[in-house]
Amino acid sequence: MYKALLNKDKSYEGIFFVGVKTTGIFCRPSCTARKPKPENVDYFSTAKEALLRGYRPCKVCSPLLPKGDFPIWMKTLTDEVNRDPTVRMNDFKIRNLGIDPNRVRRWFKKNHQMTFQAYLRSLRVGQSFGHLTEGGKVIDTAFNHGYDSLSGFNEAFKKLTGANPSQVTNKNIIHVYQILTPIGPMIAASVKEGICLLEFTDRRMMETQLKILQKKFQAPLVTSLNSHIQQLQRQLKEYFDKKRTQFNLPLATPGTEFQNKVWNQLKTISYGQTRSYKEQAIAIGNPKAVRAVAKVNGENRI
Repeated sequence: MYKALLNKDKSYEGIFFVGVKTTGIFCRPSCTARKPKPENVDYFSTAKEALLRGYRPCKVCSPLLPKGDFPIWMKTLTDEVNRDPTVRMNDFKIRNLGIDPNRVRRWFKKNHQMTFQAYLRSLRVGQSFGHLTEGGKVIDTAFNHGYDSLSGFNEAFKKLTGANPSQVTNKNIIHVYQILTPIGPMIAASVKEGICLLEFTDRRMMETQLKILQKKFQAPLVTSLNSHIQQLQRQLKEYFDKKRTQFNLPLATPGTEFQNKVWNQLKTISYGQTRSYKEQAIAIGNPKAVRAVAKVNGENRI
């Protein structure tokens, strides 16, 4: 654990917390603050234990918040956006909320790899895409989603989706949204058929997987929520609260017949149980396909 602390190892998020005896503060293992000597460290499995021992939460890594959550200092801004995602928030309005716009920009670039304004644009386009596919008129959609002109809406829409608003009636869209969990932030992606991706944000090849999905669904990526991702959020929370052991979500898994045979078999593994690749190969009726099953298992996006 001390080695993980020195290396700021994000893979230990949610597994333990560190209390620093000399300062009375407790941190995440990935905290960037100066590291204490090993003899000055206490380890806890939960933040609650650290609090009960009298430690205060670190202001650098905010161990009481889910990793990647909006920080407390940004709450008035996020509340405003949650009330109305179409709201226009320029630097002047952000300052009037008592928040430094530059600080907001830095936080979004670090945690979402985009500026706050790009985040807002993506939310607006995601919502307007859904409105259009349900039969909404382009002009109504533009003005109802915070755009001052039809040309501005058309330009923003095409830049993010690669299509004109009038062309999307029968098109698909890949909704992408970050979900926070006690063991780290995850990226969820969904199309109208169901969830097509759920992975931790630091998973290798994440960008490649998203590009593959774009190609398979012939659809653009847009940061937005849809009903499938909202359902996923609820079920993940119930899982981490120890109130759920099975998921019943619609999934969209484009792949070969063999791939889907392997992926469907994964769903039959009971809660708390494990299987070897050999057992999986036998379960699909192809006991010699151990290596192929292992490969396809690794290609699973959910």
